[in-house]
Amino acid sequence: MDALELPRIDDLHVHLRQGALMRQVAPLSRRGGAGRVLAMPNLRPPVDTAAAVSAYHTALRAAEPGLDYLMTLYAHPGLDRAELERARAAGVVAVKWYPQGVTTNSDAAAALEACYPVFAAAEELGLVVSLHGEMPDDPAHGIDRTNAEQAFLPRLAALHQRFPRLRIIFEHATSREAVAVVRDLGETVACTITAHHLELTAADWQLDPHSYCKPVAKADADRDALRAAAISGHPRIFFGSDSAPHPAAAKAGAHPAAGVFTAPVLAPLLATRFESLGALPRLRDFACVHGAAFYGLPPPAGSLRLVRQPWTVPAAYGEVVPFAAGRQLAWRCT
Repeated sequence: MDALELPRIDDLHVHLRQGALMRQVAPLSRRGGAGRVLAMPNLRPPVDTAAAVSAYHTALRAAEPGLDYLMTLYAHPGLDRAELERARAAGVVAVKWYPQGVTTNSDAAAALEACYPVFAAAEELGLVVSLHGEMPDDPAHGIDRTNAEQAFLPRLAALHQRFPRLRIIFEHATSREAVAVVRDLGETVACTITAHHLELTAADWQLDPHSYCKPVAKADADRDALRAAAISGHPRIFFGSDSAPHPAAAKAGAHPAAGVFTAPVLAPLLATRFESLGALPRLRDFACVHGAAFYGLPPPAGSLRLVRQPWTVPAAYGEVVPFAAGRQLAWRCT
């Protein structure tokens, strides 16, 4: 196969930032093959009201009018049903919960249980709850960044038991345990898998700050489990890039910012990996079909053509270093 025709990719988890960085990176999502994107709300200040959602959507449209933006609302206990209804009218399809202090701009986050009334209202209104599923570091209980995701999984199960009709997405799964739990919990629980977690293991981010993200990549067996899940055709396992740009200066030093920037290389990276796994025909379901179905959205609009034409990923896009910088990929967008 020398050419591949797909709908434009649904990137159902992307960080588009704000201000000058947003204006720089938003067009790169379209260049990388995305057509519809779910914009994360962890800005400063967070996107935590319907009015903030509307303002952010306007800014995103000005930065890149060629994308279809789905919006998220930052979960906090002050959200009531009326505000959620206003947010839904402003384009919100998901409420995003973060563990406090675990990732970029999560300082304002509230405890999971404190947001249960919000989740109850979301369940009634048909909104999705999107989870960054990690526990904060807790040396006394042996929890650190290498096992924080696995430690969170009992809370995912408890949340599903409390709200069985609530659609929950366990974002950016990185462990074989997470994939297994999502499969077992049933039709209202799904997970996203990123392009970079199909590539990375712990050895990569320990050596390269541009491969460091939260949750961190784990062992070879975990990466292999993610690859198997991505190509399996399972309807509740689908794509979300978690593309998270930071200026190169923020990725330097002893404590690099958490985030991997994959937006400009999404479709070529996925096609190259799926082909290597002998599963190129499964890419459509993973990146264009199953996520939309879980969210209850129409199929993605627009078309994307990839051709087998090796190209080398640029060293940088402006001030941001992309994932796979300097690496040759087998496919490119036309």
